[in-house]
This record gives sequence, structure tokens and C-alpha cells, in this order.
Amino acid sequence: MIQPITSLKNAFSLSGQNAIVTGGNRGIGLSIADAMAQAGANVAVFCRDMDKGKEALEILKTYGGKHECFACDVADLRSVRKAVAEVYSYYGGIDILVNNAGVAAVGAFLDMDEDLGDWYRVINTDLNGVAHVTYEVGKRMREAGKGGCMINITSVSGVVVHRDGPRSSYNAAKAGANHFTHAMAVELGKYNIRVNAIAPGYIRTGFTANPTPEFEAFVKAHQPLDRLGEGIEVGAMAVFLASPAAGHLTGTIQLIDGGFTLS
Repeated sequence: MIQPITSLKNAFSLSGQNAIVTGGNRGIGLSIADAMAQAGANVAVFCRDMDKGKEALEILKTYGGKHECFACDVADLRSVRKAVAEVYSYYGGIDILVNNAGVAAVGAFLDMDEDLGDWYRVINTDLNGVAHVTYEVGKRMREAGKGGCMINITSVSGVVVHRDGPRSSYNAAKAGANHFTHAMAVELGKYNIRVNAIAPGYIRTGFTANPTPEFEAFVKAHQPLDRLGEGIEVGAMAVFLASPAAGHLTGTIQLIDGGFTLS
């Protein structure tokens, strides 16, 4: 049984916890890795671009702790197995898994190439990738018998369909990841493993780091809170979900979208 907190002292601390953040070398993933390092966690960054991974490590190391980067393509199960084995050898155990790595594709479904390349690329990373890492880490968490926390980074695109650009593969992958979160929360609860998801809306990172006036106008017209979210705000939500303060939360999809889905 996961014991409830009895005070707020250290209720939001991740001190001494070991965390994996897939795609933690850039964008929202780096914001989550940064926030968890600030909260006291040791962070293992899984990424394909090791140069960017090493740059991320320089940021994380400013907070102290034991941080390392591991080469991993979450769409490739063999790559995941290798990386997870390496991280367990390095840390001895993992307490927190953040499935963040993802890709997107914008374009009409019927206009995709005949091999449906964009469809499979997105599904294999954003949905199958979540399953791959969950499987490898989940088995080890179950065997260790100490419980754990898993956080899947999905999207408002798993809840609504955007009108500013068709993205069927992304919609399907993120909706699937949301419901996979529900399924894993039910299956893994008896092992004291909590599974939640964060579904961000428009966050100031990646292609929205320097938004055009037109895009900012679009956001203001479609959200009650008329600004882009910040990566650190998603990171703060991840720290909360991983912390003792969230010990009675599992199977939830936490929207952080400025109210976008309300409209």
C-alpha cells in the first residue's frame, strides 16, 4: 500500500529518486528533466541525439545529483531493452518513468504516401514507444516490489481534433496513450505503481518557441488563458505527479492547456 503523506514537509521532494525521461534532451522533455533534477531526482535521459543529450546533462548537473544520457530509439524495442538494461546497471533501480519522446505529422490522412509512412512513424514512436518502455521498466518495477510512478506525456490532441491542421496519426497515438494510461493504472495498481498522463496544449517550446503574431492571436482566441504555456509548468506538474503528495492519484489525464479544450 502507498502510504499517505501526514504533512507537507518534503511532500513535493524527489530527493534520492531515480527517474527516466525519454526524449529528455530537448523541448518539454528537457523541461521535465530539469524540474525533476531541481526537485532532487537523479535523471536518466533517453534520446537519439546524444550530442543534444550531453548538452542537457550540462544543465542538469548544475543542480547536483547523478545524471546520465543513454542512446535510445523508443520505436525500436531492441533499442529500448538495451537502454533500460544499461540504466538499471548504472542506477541499480528506477522509481519514476516519464514517457515523453514523441513525433508529429501534419497533413490530410488521404494525402499520405501509399506506404502510410507518416502514420506508422508517429504511431510507432508516440504509442508503441510508450508501450515498449513501460513494458521493460514495468517488469523491473514489479520485480523490485517497491512500487513506482509512470507519467505519460500525451496531448490535448488525444482529446480534441485541431482545426488548424489535420494530424490524424498524432490524434490517434495520443488518444491511445491516454487510454493505455488508464489500462496500466488498473493493471499495475496492485504493485503500488501509479500511472498518470499529462496532456499539454500549446507550450512555448520547439516550433512554438518564437510564435508568430498570427499564432499568438489564434491562441488568445481559443483559450480562456490567453498565453502559451511554459515548459517548466509541465515540468512542475510532472514533479507533483511523481511526488509523495500525489500518492493517491492514478489513472488520471492532467490537462495543462490554458483551457483550450473548453472551447
